[in-house]
Amino acid sequence: MQFRTRAIHVGSEPDAGTGAVVPPIHVASTYVQPGPGEWGEFDYARSGNPTRKNLERTLASLEGGCGALAFASGMAAVHCVTMLLRSGEHVVAGTDIYGGTYRLLHQVIDRAGIQVSLACSQDLDQLAAAIRPTSRLLWIETPGNPRMSITDLRACAELAARHGLLLGVDNTFATPALTRPLELGADIVMHSATKYLGGHSDVLGGALVVRDPKLLDRLYFLQNATGATLGPFDAFLVSRGLKTLALRVVEQSRSAQQIAEFLDADSRVAQVLYPGLPQHPGHRLALRQMNGQGGAMLSFTVPGDLARTRRVVQNTRLFRLAVSLGAVESLIEQPAAMSHASYAAADRAAHGISDNLIRLSVGLEDVHDLCEDLDRALDA
Repeated sequence: MQFRTRAIHVGSEPDAGTGAVVPPIHVASTYVQPGPGEWGEFDYARSGNPTRKNLERTLASLEGGCGALAFASGMAAVHCVTMLLRSGEHVVAGTDIYGGTYRLLHQVIDRAGIQVSLACSQDLDQLAAAIRPTSRLLWIETPGNPRMSITDLRACAELAARHGLLLGVDNTFATPALTRPLELGADIVMHSATKYLGGHSDVLGGALVVRDPKLLDRLYFLQNATGATLGPFDAFLVSRGLKTLALRVVEQSRSAQQIAEFLDADSRVAQVLYPGLPQHPGHRLALRQMNGQGGAMLSFTVPGDLARTRRVVQNTRLFRLAVSLGAVESLIEQPAAMSHASYAAADRAAHGISDNLIRLSVGLEDVHDLCEDLDRALDA
C-alpha cells in the first residue's frame, strides 16, 4: 500500500467485536491475567495499551521501521534516547536544533556526566572533528530549527556508522510525508507528535521509530521503566491526525513556498530562510531528500532593532503569536525570545539565532490572506 493508504488503514482496522470502522479507545489502567506469572499481551497501561499500540503500528509503517514507541511529549522521547548513554559518554548534536533539546542536552543530562558538543551538521568535516572516542550518539534536525538548514542524512549515517555511533534524527519538521530518515540510514527517528502528526493543536505527544528490533527493546525497557507514555485519548487524536498528514503537509508546503517567494521579493525583509528557494544553500538536497517540497516552516529576518521585530510578530491577525507549529492554523514567533530562549546567549549569537529572526509555521488558511496578514504586520 502507498503512504496515504497506510496512514488510513494500518493500525486502524475495523473493530472485530462490533465492526466499528474506528477502533475503540481503551482507557483501562490494568488487565486481567490468565494466572499468576502468566501474562497476556497487555498487563498494565504503562507497559502497553491497545490504542497506543495501534498508533505505534501506524507510525512504524509510515517511517519504515520495525516498531515505534509513543511518548507523553516529544521531549520525553528525546530524553529516552539520551538514557541509552552512560556517564562519561558523549553526544554530538547539530547547531540548528530545538531550544528544548538544547536545554535537555546542556542542563539535564550533563548532570549524569554525559558530555555534549554542538557542530554544524551541514559540514561533515566539522561533525567528524567533534566526534570523540567516547561519542555514542549523533543527533540531527533537518530542516533545522529555527534556521531551516538542510543536512545530508545519508552522509551523516555513513559518518555515524564509521565511528560506531547511533544516528538520531528529529523528523518533526519534515514528517514521514516528506522525509523518511530510516530509509537513508538513520537508526532512530523522533517526532514531536504535538506538531504535524496531530496537526490540530489539541494534543501533546512524542514518538520514536527505529529499524533494529534490539534497539527497540532497549528503548522500550527505558520507556516502561521511566513511565513517560502517551495516554489513550492522546493516542487516538494523533492516530486521527495521521490520516490527513500527507494532504495537510503537501498543501501547507505549497503555501509556504508562495509566502517565501512573497517575502523574498519584499524590500522590508532582509533575508528569507526557506529550503524551497533556489538561493538556499540546501535547496537541491532538500528537493531530493524532502520529496520535492521545501516544507511548511520558514524563517525570515527584518532589518532594524529588537523593537521593530517585536512589532512585526505582535501585529499579525491570522498568524497567531505562539510557540509550537505544524497545525492547521498559522503561527508566528520570535525564536530568540520564545522557542530558543533556553539557548545560552553566546550560542544563539554563534549559531545565527538573532533577535531579528522570525519563524513562521504555515497553516491551511488561504495563502493570499496569509500574505496580506504579513504585509500589514511589516507595515507596522
